[in-house]
Amino acid sequence: MAEEVEKVSPDLVVRDKDGKPYSVRYDQVNAMVLNEFLKEHRKVEEQERKLQEQDGSIQKQQATVEELREEIRRLTETVKVEASEIQNVSARLQTIDLATTRVAADRQ
Repeated sequence: MAEEVEKVSPDLVVRDKDGKPYSVRYDQVNAMVLNEFLKEHRKVEEQERKLQEQDGSIQKQQATVEELREEIRRLTETVKVEASEIQNVSARLQTIDLATTRVAADRQ
């Protein structure tokens, strides 16, 4: 077991008089595990904070997209109304042009 622990954390190994791994400092393992747990816990908290920020950003972007869609819908309606009005004016101008042409033809 000491040989395997040595590969991961040599400081947790007690060596014999020849310098070979002899035992594991089990009293130190708990402190090391706790330290690693705290590091990972901080990472998780940071990731959660970033996720919350991203969620807020996504919600703002979705609201903006909805506002833009509504504005596009309103502009599309405005363009349709104006196109209809242009057609009406164009039709009136054609009528006036025809009437003018007839009057001019009748005068000749």
